[in-house]
Amino acid sequence: MSSPSLRYNARTAEKKWQDAWGAAGTFKTPEPNGKPDYFVLEMFPYPSGHIHMGHVRNYTLGDVVARFRRAQGYNVLYPMGWDAFGLPAENAAIQRGVHPRQWTLENISAMREQLKSIGLSYDWSREVTTCEPEYYRHEQKFFLEFLKYGLAYRKEAVVNWDPVDNTVLANEQVIEGKGWRSGAPVERRTLSQWFLKITDYAEDLLQGLKTLERWPDKVRLMQEKWIGKSEGAVFKVKVTGDKWQVAGEEIEIYTTRPDTLYGMSFVAIAPEHPLAKKLATCHLPLVTFIQECSALGTSEEAIEKAEKKGFDTGLKAINPFTGSEHPLYIANFVLMGYGTGAVFGCPAHDERDFEFATKYGLRITQVVSPGTDVELPYTDDGKLINSPLFDGLDVTAAKEKAIAELEKLGLGQRKINYRLRDWGVSRQRYWGCPIPIIHCESCGAVPVPEKDLPVTLPEDVTFDKPGNPLARHPTWKHVPCPTCKKPAQRETDTFDTFFESSWYFACYASGGPSFGITKEGAKRWLPVNQYIGGIEHAVLHLLYARFFMRALKTCGIVDIDEPFAGLMTQGMICHATFKDEKGEWVYPADLTKDAAGNWQLATGNPVTVGRSEKMSKSKKNTVDPTSILDAYGTDTARLFMLSDSPPERDLEWTEAGIDGAWRYLNRLYRLVAEWKESRGKSRESSEGAEAIVLRKLTHKTIHAVTKDIENFHFNKAVARIRELTNAMEKLDPRLFPLDSAYGEAISTVIHLIGPMLPHLAEELWAELGHTDMIATRPWPKADAALLVDDTVTVAVQVNGKLRATLELAKDLPSKEAEEAALSEPKVQEAIAGKTVKKIVVVPNRIINLVAA
Repeated sequence: MSSPSLRYNARTAEKKWQDAWGAAGTFKTPEPNGKPDYFVLEMFPYPSGHIHMGHVRNYTLGDVVARFRRAQGYNVLYPMGWDAFGLPAENAAIQRGVHPRQWTLENISAMREQLKSIGLSYDWSREVTTCEPEYYRHEQKFFLEFLKYGLAYRKEAVVNWDPVDNTVLANEQVIEGKGWRSGAPVERRTLSQWFLKITDYAEDLLQGLKTLERWPDKVRLMQEKWIGKSEGAVFKVKVTGDKWQVAGEEIEIYTTRPDTLYGMSFVAIAPEHPLAKKLATCHLPLVTFIQECSALGTSEEAIEKAEKKGFDTGLKAINPFTGSEHPLYIANFVLMGYGTGAVFGCPAHDERDFEFATKYGLRITQVVSPGTDVELPYTDDGKLINSPLFDGLDVTAAKEKAIAELEKLGLGQRKINYRLRDWGVSRQRYWGCPIPIIHCESCGAVPVPEKDLPVTLPEDVTFDKPGNPLARHPTWKHVPCPTCKKPAQRETDTFDTFFESSWYFACYASGGPSFGITKEGAKRWLPVNQYIGGIEHAVLHLLYARFFMRALKTCGIVDIDEPFAGLMTQGMICHATFKDEKGEWVYPADLTKDAAGNWQLATGNPVTVGRSEKMSKSKKNTVDPTSILDAYGTDTARLFMLSDSPPERDLEWTEAGIDGAWRYLNRLYRLVAEWKESRGKSRESSEGAEAIVLRKLTHKTIHAVTKDIENFHFNKAVARIRELTNAMEKLDPRLFPLDSAYGEAISTVIHLIGPMLPHLAEELWAELGHTDMIATRPWPKADAALLVDDTVTVAVQVNGKLRATLELAKDLPSKEAEEAALSEPKVQEAIAGKTVKKIVVVPNRIINLVAA
């Protein structure tokens, strides 16, 4: 009963229902009313000025959850805001000659309108913009609390320096040895920086991962590795040799493999180690080597990929077990920030040490053996050899005995170590939250009095010179010391932008930026029930937010540890890539298809189709959401993104996929229109067998879709709804009574698509004459009695080939099942002229006839 002329007007319907939701305040967060609360949140965006398909997918996932939970009877908090500080705004100021604030706020305004046009069910009344003093005054207060509780401190440290963005980067912000935004090779520098004591919570953060059962395993594993708990020993080796007049000094070393000390080949210290600095004061070649090392960043990733280089000091380090002397190097692969800034090399059992020892012709002694000849370096378990104190012991037992021996000799002790380093939050840039500290020659670093918060940014800055405009501002930084009233200077560094994103969710929970964080709001809404965002933030953001809540708890501001109870990391959106005859990337929007269906430029010139990759501006394989939404409507894009693949996997954007989604929307529209047209016409007064089958399918669909949405199996939910509507399209609605199985199925479909296709659902509901909105209606409940099958579909095969399917009573005796199969016309046709040798019945599933 298809009516192709009926067509859904997405543009008109979507605007109408967005206006209706706004006028009714449909998505305003409810006050406490006895119903359960549910907090849905996506990671808030940086205001670049334009939404992209990744945004559309991410926010669609959250919107489905929010609408679904409202329908289930929850009070839902579903807010949106802007991660508005950051270097891109400064770069835009330089490139475009606009102020970062102007550029940022204009982008926010544009993106807000774009998001509203998508019809997402946000409560905009709690919107946060992190670059507004109304918001960041609270985090300045938090920082002062951290100072008071000993969780913030300042020290000189070797840091990652981005020479393009002219700022410090945390290790997490160094990707493959390059700045995460600029892509420039990172250097080492020694600067005075502010730090937060995340290491104080290392064990608690590690143990807390065990409670996060609704987080992806891969994210928990990434955090576990980043925290990097290890157990080993810290011990001292003496330095000998008169060349540098440092004989008798001791170097402290941390190792997880004290069992391999008999395999020591060398000792290496970091270029920033105090002993290295001391030696550099009287040896120019060493100064040059240390400068060369500074060209590497401080991340382990950068160090591992770099060529291993060392400077032989001519000094020797003494093995605590053997008394033997080994060369002491300064090496580019040793970092002060990890362990003690010194290592001993056992090249037979470590790949990095083996590379270094081979390069410099150092001794290699095997001390662990699996019992057979092996190629070195050997890094697996085995028995100790060439180690008088440990020979014959396995690695675990040898470690224990080595630690005991070091303690007995008074040279070392057992120690638990963490890879995690304290969080350096100082950034040398303008567009960030000012650090509320005043530096006084007499009083040192003095906190800005709380009454003087917020410390705001000056508007009159210029970007005509490299570096931080705050540091060269003629007046802003000059203030009297709050303690002694003498002339002093403000801190000109600003906070790392991850500072803002480490607590914004608690601001939402507390009512918005006017309130900061309230204990009542945090208690009601936190932890976030469902958090949604990219896997790229597994360490960068999520670990910091977990630490921040613990730090705030220490200060008595909140009473929770974990900010996010459930986490879903969505996949990327991918698209084929294209190049023209010159090898230049080409946008899909600039292409057409020829008569044979091949891609070509609008000019007719050919293009080369490359592999599908994550959408990126650099490869021009992006699709403009605005053009898609204008052409097909929001719900079409939502349906394609929800149905094409599981949300945690990458999604391949195709024209065929979006066209298919649009066609299905129109099928739904026609299905309801035809039912509406058929109502009131003559029909049977009671329901027959078809109605019973349809009612069962309807209630099974309710049950399955409910479970699917709860488990983020949105593609399965869409498939089940399609299965129901496919079954309905095979039926004639005129043959059903008005209050019938068909009418119930129509109503159910509209309710089930409500979270996924909200505009279409409202339009269809109104078409049927209802005056309320689907967005405010309860979720349908499945009738348990209709979930139990009285009949089953059984396949009938003849010699292994499917010949028919039968609807049989569940658990029908085998004899009766055989008779039913033999009486089926298609089966009779298949066995005509043959003798049935054997019949095998698999109850409720298959009847297999063997005939010859």
